[in-house]
Amino acid sequence: MRVLLPGGAEAGADAILELLKKCKTIAVVGLSSNPMRPSHGVTEYMQGVGYRIIPVNPNETEVLGEKSYARLEDVPEKIDIVNVFRRAEEVPPVVASAIRIGAKVVWMQLGIENQEAVEMARAAGLVAIENACILVEHRRRARELKQ
Repeated sequence: MRVLLPGGAEAGADAILELLKKCKTIAVVGLSSNPMRPSHGVTEYMQGVGYRIIPVNPNETEVLGEKSYARLEDVPEKIDIVNVFRRAEEVPPVVASAIRIGAKVVWMQLGIENQEAVEMARAAGLVAIENACILVEHRRRARELKQ
């Protein structure tokens, strides 16, 4: 896992804990309605612990009771975290969209790393997280997040 802050930003003792406390709206790019897909289970957990979930997948109309949008630019509300469930080579266009909509964080799920995407995000002032499962990171900090 790598947490990369924009140039010059100071990292707190636990940057992920701070993000999970402050950022409450998560757009999930690649979210599937298939309960067997990792994106579904991870997102269902995050929704269950109180995060606002916005599905972004042109092949879905609704996931987990929420309207799905074809692109990040189609979402009519402010997004804090863009959680990415796409192949590594498909991440740079997602980051470009995240920058356009003013997201704060681009979170690449476990197994997803893309240096070009990270550099693009950081240059635009976004936090970039690679190769980390948001569910796992939330569970590790569950006690602190309840305070």
